[in-house]
Order: sequence, then structure tokens, then C-alpha cells
Amino acid sequence: MTARMSALDSAQHQLAEAVKQLGLDDGMHQMLATPRRSLEVAVPLRRDDGTMQVLHGYRVQHNLSRGPAKGGIRFHPSTDLDEVRALAMWMTWKCALIGIPYGGAKGGVAVDPRLLSRNELERVTRRYASEIMPIIGPEKDIPAPDVGTDAQTMAWMMDTYSVNSGYTVTGVVTGKPVSIGGSEGRGGATSRGVMYAAFSALREAGVDHRGATVAVQGFGKVGGLAAQFLHDAGCLVVAVSDWKGGVYSSTGLNPAALRRHLDDGADTVVGFPGTDTITNAELLELDVDVLVPAALEGVIHEGNADRVRAFFVVEGANGPTTPDADAILEANNVLVVPDVLANAGGVAVSYFEWVQDLQAYFWTEDEVNAKLKLLMESAYDQVSVLAHERSVSLRTAAQMIGVGRVAEAHRTRGLYP
Repeated sequence: MTARMSALDSAQHQLAEAVKQLGLDDGMHQMLATPRRSLEVAVPLRRDDGTMQVLHGYRVQHNLSRGPAKGGIRFHPSTDLDEVRALAMWMTWKCALIGIPYGGAKGGVAVDPRLLSRNELERVTRRYASEIMPIIGPEKDIPAPDVGTDAQTMAWMMDTYSVNSGYTVTGVVTGKPVSIGGSEGRGGATSRGVMYAAFSALREAGVDHRGATVAVQGFGKVGGLAAQFLHDAGCLVVAVSDWKGGVYSSTGLNPAALRRHLDDGADTVVGFPGTDTITNAELLELDVDVLVPAALEGVIHEGNADRVRAFFVVEGANGPTTPDADAILEANNVLVVPDVLANAGGVAVSYFEWVQDLQAYFWTEDEVNAKLKLLMESAYDQVSVLAHERSVSLRTAAQMIGVGRVAEAHRTRGLYP
């Protein structure tokens, strides 16, 4: 069996295809493929027992041509520089695709947050924030939550930056609690965007979303709320999973009941009463209308893509489908709504939050959701039109739009001598 393609290899492969379709020259390709800045930092952690551990942290700014860098911070044991580079590149195309004035960035610390106490998490966050402080700021680079981080993480980062600046700087991060400058609607924005993208794909195919069967891999911040939103809109969510495995019910699951089960102390959805236990691998191969991979990258690959039976794959996670798998899914007439489009709701509402912070004037949740719906549906329509015009996949069309807009910004600004 061939080695599975890494996230960075996948990102570079997708970029190369977009460059080919757009007819860009080698120099522009090199410019777009190369991160503007890559920072690796040591993050010393004093554990609660007094011992010290040194963690590795990263922040990559892939591109700054269309505006300040934007991208999440993840705390995950597998985080490394190449992964962060790939995620930063995808953020660049995502921001350009949906038309917001950001470049792409990403950051993270190689640590399992489940193994840290709350005090240890705060110390890691504040130390990491202080280490990357020279390159972040509301006009330079604006972090946000990602895998293993949340609104509290962003609050600690904002406070660390503000204390060192001598005044409160709400716009340095997004995804904050509403009480300190966060936006209404930000918490569920990525998940709501996944729903809008799924409904756009179903509507274009002439399929009524009410009653459509759905399986969601990853019952976390994105997948958990996506399952809830889809359920509330009339879909039949038949399976969800987390890091320990999944549950299945042909008559449908109640995501709110699953969430209460976890809130009451369970560490996994596995074993929820009235459900069958399945593995994460089995969930990906269920006979459903819509599959939402919302965990980590590379879960649909050459080794299992032939067994995916969903009609639509709507990517809640970043990079869940490898290029080899893309080709197999396309040959099998499975429509993939790519990550740079499907999960763009989070950065869209992060942009809304940043704008609100800068003007110190805040919108209602209904206003935020209405703006998000309009933005997501418009982006989907643009991608779909180009895909049909050029006879390419939605992923290639989305990459072409994002890459093309960044390349145009490069050309317009020119190259500094």
C-alpha cells in the first residue's frame, strides 16, 4: 500500500492543479506555494506538580497580499510545521474564495489539551501567545479557535496581548466570548456554514434536505453543532462519531440528547442508549445522502474512497479528503463540497467579529446569520458556475477562484525590489 499523502502534499497538489487550470507561470506558482513567514517557538510549561515540559509551537503566515493574516490556533499532539503550513495555505484560498480581505495563517502547539488541567492550559496559551506576539495584531495577524482550543483560549490570548500592549485590544483575536468583544453567532458559524453549503448542493441536485440522511464524523465544535443544525432543519442524522468511535441509528439520532450525555460526564458518544456502536471507518462507508467529515485531515484516502456510499461529501474539517481519494469519488459520481467552501463559515463570522471590534458596534445574531447565509450561498453559486463552465470538480473550481484572486492581488501590488 502506498503511503498516505500528507496535508502539505495535498495542499501543494491542489495548488498545482489550480495553477495549471489558470495558466499561471512558474514564478507565480512558486510565490503562491511558499509561506511568507514560518515561526517555530519553544513553549515551556510548568506543570501543576512543579515539573517543567517544553512544547513546540508554530505560527505560519502563508500570504498577506489581500490583507492581514487570519487563521486558527490548534492544540493537538500531531501538530507540526508541515501541517500548519498546509492549513495556512488552505486559509489563504478560503478567505479569497469568500471575498474577505485576509491572507491565510495557522498556528498551533503540539500538545494534547485533554491531558492538561485548566491552569496548565492557561499557562500554555499565555506563553504561546507571548512567543508569537511580535507577528500578531489586529492589523497583522488575527488568530481564532481551532481543534483543541475554544473561546476561553482566545480570551487568554487577547488578555496576554492586551496586558503587554498596555490597553485592551479586542481585535487581536476572534472567536472570543461575547462579553469581551466576541460576536453573536460566532460559536456555531463554521457548523452553520456547513449546513448552508450542504443545502446549496442538495438544492442544485434537486434533492429536498428534509428527510435527507446524514452521517457526521467528529462530534466536536464543528461536527456536533452541524449535526444539531441539520437535525433541526429536518435532516435525519443517523450516525455521529468522536475520537473513540461512533453510534448509529437507522431511525435517527437526537444530537441534543447526545450532547447532554457528554455534558453529564460521558467521555464519548459510544454506548449511548438505543444505538449501535460503529467505528469511525465504518461511519465513512455508510449508505447515506450526506457525509460530513468534521474531524481531522486525510480520513478519506485511496484505501477507503471506493467504499464511500454517500451521494454528497461536505467537508467540515480541513483537508479530510486526499487528492487520490478525490479522483476516486469523482469517478464514482460522489459530489464533494470542498473544505475551502464548506467550512468557510467560521472565518466569515470571524471577519464579521473583527469588523465589529474595529468599529465598536455590534450586530444581532439574526443579522450575523443572515450575512453568513448570503455569503455562503453566493460563494457556492460562483464555484458551481465555474465548475460547470470548465468541466472541473467543485474543489478545483473553488481553488481556481481563491488562487486566482490571490494571484491577481500579487500582480496588482507588484513585486517589491
